[in-house]
Amino acid sequence: MWRDVLTVARRELAGFFTSPVAFLFVGAFLAITLFAFFWGEKFFARNVADVRPLFQWMPLLLIFLVSALTMRAWAEERRAGTLELLLTAPVSLTALVLGKFLGALALVAIALVLTLPLPLTVAALGPLDWGPVVGGYVAALALAAAYIALGLWVSSRTDNQIVSLILTALIAGGIYLLGAPALTDLFGHRVGEWLRLLGTGSRFNAITRGVLDLRDLYYYLSLTALFLILNQWSLARLRWAGNPPTAEHRRYTLTAALLALNALAANFWLHPLHIIRLDLTAGGQYTLSEATRTYLRQVQEPLLIRGYFSANTHPLLAPLVPQLRDLLQEYAVAGGERVRVEFIDPHQDPQQEEEAAGRYGIRPVPFQVASKYQASVVNSYFDIVVAYGDEYQTLGFRDLIEVKARAEGDFEVTLRNPEYEITRAIRKVLTGFQGGGNPFAALARPLTLTVYLSAPQRFPTQLQAVRQALQEAIEELRKQAGDRLQVQFLDPDTDAALAKRLTDEGLRPLVTSLFDPKPFWFHLALSDGRQNERVPLPAKPEKEEFRRNLEAAVKRFSPGYLKTVAVHAPPTAQLGLLRDALEESARWMDVDLRDGEVPAAADLLLLVSPEGLDRRQRFAVDQFLMRGGTVILAAAPMDVQLSHTIAARPVQTGLEDWLAHYGVKIGPGLVLDPRSGALPIPVERPLGGGLTVREIQLAPYPYIVDVRGDGLSRDLPAVAALGQLSVPWVAPVAVDAEKNKARRVTVLLQSSPDAWISDRTELLPNYRQYRELGFVPGASRARQTLAVMLEGRFESAFKGEDPRRDGEAPAQGQPPAGGLADVARAIDSSPESARLIVIGSGSLFADPALRLLSQALGTNYRKPLEFALNLVDWSLEDPGLLAIRSRGRYVRLLEPMPPARQALWEYANYGFAAAGLALIWLFVRQRRAAAARRHQLMLQGA
Repeated sequence: MWRDVLTVARRELAGFFTSPVAFLFVGAFLAITLFAFFWGEKFFARNVADVRPLFQWMPLLLIFLVSALTMRAWAEERRAGTLELLLTAPVSLTALVLGKFLGALALVAIALVLTLPLPLTVAALGPLDWGPVVGGYVAALALAAAYIALGLWVSSRTDNQIVSLILTALIAGGIYLLGAPALTDLFGHRVGEWLRLLGTGSRFNAITRGVLDLRDLYYYLSLTALFLILNQWSLARLRWAGNPPTAEHRRYTLTAALLALNALAANFWLHPLHIIRLDLTAGGQYTLSEATRTYLRQVQEPLLIRGYFSANTHPLLAPLVPQLRDLLQEYAVAGGERVRVEFIDPHQDPQQEEEAAGRYGIRPVPFQVASKYQASVVNSYFDIVVAYGDEYQTLGFRDLIEVKARAEGDFEVTLRNPEYEITRAIRKVLTGFQGGGNPFAALARPLTLTVYLSAPQRFPTQLQAVRQALQEAIEELRKQAGDRLQVQFLDPDTDAALAKRLTDEGLRPLVTSLFDPKPFWFHLALSDGRQNERVPLPAKPEKEEFRRNLEAAVKRFSPGYLKTVAVHAPPTAQLGLLRDALEESARWMDVDLRDGEVPAAADLLLLVSPEGLDRRQRFAVDQFLMRGGTVILAAAPMDVQLSHTIAARPVQTGLEDWLAHYGVKIGPGLVLDPRSGALPIPVERPLGGGLTVREIQLAPYPYIVDVRGDGLSRDLPAVAALGQLSVPWVAPVAVDAEKNKARRVTVLLQSSPDAWISDRTELLPNYRQYRELGFVPGASRARQTLAVMLEGRFESAFKGEDPRRDGEAPAQGQPPAGGLADVARAIDSSPESARLIVIGSGSLFADPALRLLSQALGTNYRKPLEFALNLVDWSLEDPGLLAIRSRGRYVRLLEPMPPARQALWEYANYGFAAAGLALIWLFVRQRRAAAARRHQLMLQGA
């Protein structure tokens, strides 16, 4: 039979090309697709490296084109009187139906192949994710198959091609509208969800995400099977026409009905199987990551994940509810019996509504809904609660969605990165639950506390109480830790080799005062065999202070505890967005460093645009680095002010000499790069008649450096995972290779090779004088380093000094007035775990700059915040959230290019389409000529 099927298919396809039908179909398809891609969806204005515009209108386009393609399939046979010959030919009805179906599907496949230059163009212009591309083409073929089968059936029911065209378009359009927002918005999300399951367009959109779900693929297969069965049954009835009904006819009809019903019913059987799918997206964006599964394995008590979704919600939120339901079901499957997932509509259960408001603080949000004829307000729930023990976290719609403006009054609403948000909430409740218990419970390996302590006779008399307080704190921790904490006391005074090793590591004996220079040892260190942590001595010599510092150090070894980021910034700094982002995975601690110390609870020190740091503040930064910590400095030699203009003023961080000690220099000047971001500027456009209108246009702004590709470090996942980063008003960062020979130096961010440096303080562009970029082009151009990381051992810039004791001279024999803060001596060198990260832009994390970048891109631009989060998670050795956040659906931007180059790419695609049609025409012409020659030879032979 299959030989007959292929024979009919070849003849059907050849029939298309022997007439203008194939060329009209393919030409119209390409013309409409290219127009919609470049003009309808404004591909270059979107500035996103994806092929979504290619498939955006595909369901509607295929309705009309396939209707026109199939209208003559059987109707023309009936009109011409050749159908009877086909029905009486020695070929089965199945072969005839499948042959015509495959012939038409092959023509659609040829048309789709000719659109391949579009994704290839996007891949050449930006980091294209090929998963949605493959999914889009699979969805297009599956949808076309269903429409072709429908068109063939309708064509078999009439001998009028126009009637066939109209009926096919109406039926296909009706199935499409079942899942379209125009219909589903009239109902609640439950009814709307069922309607979306029945609509061809909504299923199509689910596949074009890059996820091949068995349920979606079978849906199209079932429609195709249904209409092919109806087509064959319709032809069979024509064959029986004029004959009395027989038992065989009834059996044939019953068999066809059972096959059709079973094909449709299988959709209901497959509906609960949401796990059988293939995620083609880069990094598996729609599949639970291993990091999430790791957190779920840490769950010991029942974990509740409850979704509060209203049946009547905003139309833009309704399509997102099924996606969240599927995702939460994956959490339930991955967590097993320990995870319970529930879905509740509080409007239908007053008791649940009262619990949501009273226990979790969740209340309905009023959404304004406007249609063509009326406007109304809908109070709707769109929240998720994650509860564990007495700890809980709530996620509202602002945490879960991302809104992007496509045009004036037209918005696109998508899920931002729900797995990251939900897993972050799970991590927080696990952390909070553990934080109230035993800090040793979450340790992966036992700890060893080493106390480097001089013998009592060498220990200062006035500090004997301090020694006693330490021993009491250690005893309490040993009882709490059990076998997870080993304690050893070592006296370097009796071990010369140990004393030398400690001295090489930067630890030295202490003295109580200049008038009592008798040295003694008093240092604490924790280790698990892989990680080492120095425990700072408390300022007050009390048992509780010792215990607090020791517990803080223990928590740094526990993956379940939130880390603390100490942040220093000027009082005028606007860092609200950065603070909100960091508090997703860490604790934010404001510090001014004026006492010369970083709090012992701090795990990382972040300095954003510091100004005029004094000697004690610099000492605090230095000693935190000497403890083996990570210091992140984001600063530039110019402070950029955004108001009615853009101007900069020179500033001094106070860290210039300190950085120079380690061979690092920021500036001078700021970097300009032709590969840049855009600046929204007001432009007056004449309308005629002396009238002008002011509108906002995007213009290239070289002070916003667009970093991508080889400008992002491939050696550091925290940076490489970004894909692209816009860095505003950034200074070059230079590293002295001679001073850093013994340290690992990693360049994190770099500009393009065409960048240059300017020390101008007027940063407003002048496009009238310099049309291309708005500024004087630089004569000396080169790739500039924008951010760098140094790792390894650092020698203190305060070696042998302690600014905390400047101007103080305690009387001989008197105890230290401030406790151990006055005894502790500066650490001279750091361990190998010390890390210094220098970023040449303080504006990168500032709210005004982030809002400006978001305005220019038409979306909530979070890449700088993700950059900060990635650095924090990576520095604190918490790769779980970093891995989840890195696989989120970040915006993949196109390479910046002038309008002339955009037009060149657009016309190139039109040329590719025309060349493809020309090649097909030449191929068909050649085949026709060859057939004519064979026919001539046959005639001559006869």
